This record gives sequence, C-alpha cells and structure tokens, in this order.
Amino acid sequence: MTLKTIVAAGAATSAAALSMVAMAPSATAAEASPDAAAKVLTCTTYTPDGRTGTANCTNNTNRTIAFRSTVVCGMGLDAAGAWLTLPPGTWGTSSGICPELSTGVGSVNWEEG
Repeated sequence: MTLKTIVAAGAATSAAALSMVAMAPSATAAEASPDAAAKVLTCTTYTPDGRTGTANCTNNTNRTIAFRSTVVCGMGLDAAGAWLTLPPGTWGTSSGICPELSTGVGSVNWEEG
C-alpha cells in the first residue's frame, strides 16, 4: 500500500464516522438533565459578592423537600451549600462559597434530594 492509498482510506473512514455523528439525534434539555424536569421547588439564585452563590427556595408542595445550592466556581473547585429541609409552605436559603483562588462564581443552581 502506498502512502497515498492509506491517507485516502483514512479520510474516507473519517468522513463516514462524521456523517454518522451528524445524523444522530441530539438530546433535549429534559433528556440531558433528568433532574431538571423533576425539580418542584420555586427558587431564585444570585451572587451577592462574586464568590458566594445563593439559592432562595420556597416549597409550594404538600410534602417536605430537602435542597442545597450548587455553585460552579470557574477555575476552582465547585462549592455546595448546606442541605436544608423545607416543610410544606416554607422557604429557606442555602449558600456555597467559592475558594479564594478560584475565578469566582460562574453559575448557581440548586439540588433537591
């Protein structure tokens, strides 16, 4: 086999693989994150100082639910707030703090459990 034949065969294989990837169906947001669809708390998130991520959540259901804040901290380890248990009709706040050497809060979300 010549080098030209090997290169041509490799290019054909790569093109076939790429076309299979392009034809694959993409996942919707609900498929990519099944927990996102299951969330039942009503929450607002914010960053008061660039290093702290806070989630204020209200339990509008008729059952007790636990939650905590989850904070993406840029170029540092991610952080999570303390777990809080909310009885029906109550609200609470959970905050996570990014380490000092991180680049600060990239996003804030909450996890229910």
